[in-house]
Amino acid sequence: MWGLFAIHISVIVVFLILGWAVRKNEGHWLISGFASRPKEEQEELIRNGYPQRMGGLLIITAIAMLILLPLMFTSFKYGMEVQFGFMIIFLMGGMIYLTKYEVPKKRKRSYIINISLFIAIIGGISALSYFSYQGYELVAKEESFEITGMYGDEWDYKDIISIELMEKLPEVTVRTNGVGLPTLSKGHFKVRGYGSSLLFIQKGSSPYIYIELKDKKIFINDKDPDQTRLWFEQVSEKAELTQ
Repeated sequence: MWGLFAIHISVIVVFLILGWAVRKNEGHWLISGFASRPKEEQEELIRNGYPQRMGGLLIITAIAMLILLPLMFTSFKYGMEVQFGFMIIFLMGGMIYLTKYEVPKKRKRSYIINISLFIAIIGGISALSYFSYQGYELVAKEESFEITGMYGDEWDYKDIISIELMEKLPEVTVRTNGVGLPTLSKGHFKVRGYGSSLLFIQKGSSPYIYIELKDKKIFINDKDPDQTRLWFEQVSEKAELTQ
C-alpha cells in the first residue's frame, strides 16, 4: 500500500514540476520534438498557446490525481485502477484536444498519431485487464494437476513434497512477475518465509492451499471456501496415492 502511495505521490510531483516548467519559456524544450522544430514553428506554437496549454494539462492532471488520492485509503477496491485509468484517459484525450493548436500543416498528422496512440494504449490496457481478471481452476487429473489461465501450468503429483491447507496467507512482500490487483494476485511473488512463489489468490477468501513441489511453491484458493477445500482434498488424495 505505502509503496503504491509513494509512486502515486511521485507521479503527481513530476507532473506538477513538468507542467510548471512547460508553461514557462525555459521549459518548452520538455515537450517532445519541440526543440528540434524550426524556429518559425516554435514561435507559431507559442503564439497558438500550445506549450502553455500542454503545461496546464499536466498540472490539472496532477491536481485531479491528488483529489482522487484518498481513494487508496477507503474500502473501495478499485481505487488504484480509477486513479491511473483517469490519468491515462485524461492525458491522452487532452493531447488529442491540444492538436487543434498545432501548426496547421502538421495538424492532421498529429490527430492521426494521437488518436492511434489513444486507441492502442486503451485497447492494450483493456485487453491486459480482461485477461488479468480472468479466473482460474485447479483441475485434478489422473497423474497430474493443472491450474488454468494466465501463469497456469501442469505438474505431476509425484513431484509434490507437501500440501497444506492454511487459514491465513503468509505475508506477500514483493511482486516479481505477475498481476497484483485489489482483489486478486496471480503470478510470481515473494512470500515471507517461503521465498519465490507462484500465487493464484482471491484476496480475503480463506482458506488457502499451499503446495510445495520439487522446483516450485504454489499458493492457490477460490472465492468459494468449499471449492478450495474440495481442491485440497482432490490433490491430497492423488498425491498420497503416488507417494
